[in-house]
Amino acid sequence: MPNIIYIATSLDGYIADKNGDIDWLHDIEIPDGSDMGFGAHFDRIDALVMGRNTLDAVLGMDIEWPYSKPVFVLSNTMTAVPVGYEGKIFLLKGDVSEVVKQINDQGYNTLYIDGGVTIQHFLKADLIDEMIITTIPVLLGGGAPLFGALDAPLKFKAVKSEIFADAIVQNHFARVR
Repeated sequence: MPNIIYIATSLDGYIADKNGDIDWLHDIEIPDGSDMGFGAHFDRIDALVMGRNTLDAVLGMDIEWPYSKPVFVLSNTMTAVPVGYEGKIFLLKGDVSEVVKQINDQGYNTLYIDGGVTIQHFLKADLIDEMIITTIPVLLGGGAPLFGALDAPLKFKAVKSEIFADAIVQNHFARVR
């Protein structure tokens, strides 16, 4: 029952710039139209887990709802799913270990964990099994960091590394337990 991170960062480890923007993610054109493995990743998962900030960012984009699988949103303040997203978004709160158990009990076992704070909580609870981190060659100098403080080191092994458009590096790591 793997919990997987699939996310992009700057060279200095930020997932959003100082203003919370992610426009820099699209500075490099991928000429072959590759999705850089996202489609295969998405086919592999059963559901997504994200925090409210990530949900707000997705809802703030001028796009159709991009997910065909259930999205579990961790929030201590949301009391209702946004209108029109019933049956797509499910609210949960509490300890991430208990949240994962609740989701797994519903039959969703391979989870895509998204959003900086949510990822940090999952890492702190040692609930991440794989990380697919795509590094965009830009230094932001500050912003929202991907990683936060941990109580103890977590060891991972490199599984695969790919280069896209002669600029973007994607590394796949698996947790060593």
